[in-house]
Amino acid sequence: MGYYYLIAQLPYLIYGQEAPMSSRAFKGLCEEALSPADRALLKYCALEAEEVLSQNPEDGLLYGEPLPRTSSEFLDRWRDWERTLRLNLARLRFTRLKREGDRAPADPPDYPADAVTAAKAAFAMDSPLEAELFLDKSRWDLIESQQGLDYFDRNTVYAYLLKLFLLERRSLFRPEEGFAEYKGLYAAIMEAAPNVEGKTDV
Repeated sequence: MGYYYLIAQLPYLIYGQEAPMSSRAFKGLCEEALSPADRALLKYCALEAEEVLSQNPEDGLLYGEPLPRTSSEFLDRWRDWERTLRLNLARLRFTRLKREGDRAPADPPDYPADAVTAAKAAFAMDSPLEAELFLDKSRWDLIESQQGLDYFDRNTVYAYLLKLFLLERRSLFRPEEGFAEYKGLYAAIMEAAPNVEGKTDV
């Protein structure tokens, strides 16, 4: 389904510049313009890896399980990339810390390969802020490369929302607000990962 009238009116987004509208305002436009089926997929437009509930309720939430498929290949690629990124960051973090008593998380996925590369590059950076900005630019580049050639279809809508999220988060990265906040954000990425066979703390 095409969304010419919605997409044609959208301001062009440039990484590093201020967002021309809030993600909340854009989601309001989507609520009116998108079909019910396409609107239902907006919940998968998120900057965090999804947690999958185990078949056994006692196991809690897992990151190690493959994510269920949607009807959007673009969103599936996005979610797989983010999951691979975070699981690889978790493994790198475990290897560095080697806390006694912790069991190593399961081997992380090695595909998509560029997510693995991004995790390794970010983890090697000394500055948490630099690493955060690098990861978000990597996410931005992925979105642009994967949204497809049909500019007026739903994937452009999903890509636009994800980009707005990235611009909003970047606006929080202001040096005058203190280095401690950046360390906290970076630590949150590192903590949002399995520490026992793919299992998260809940």
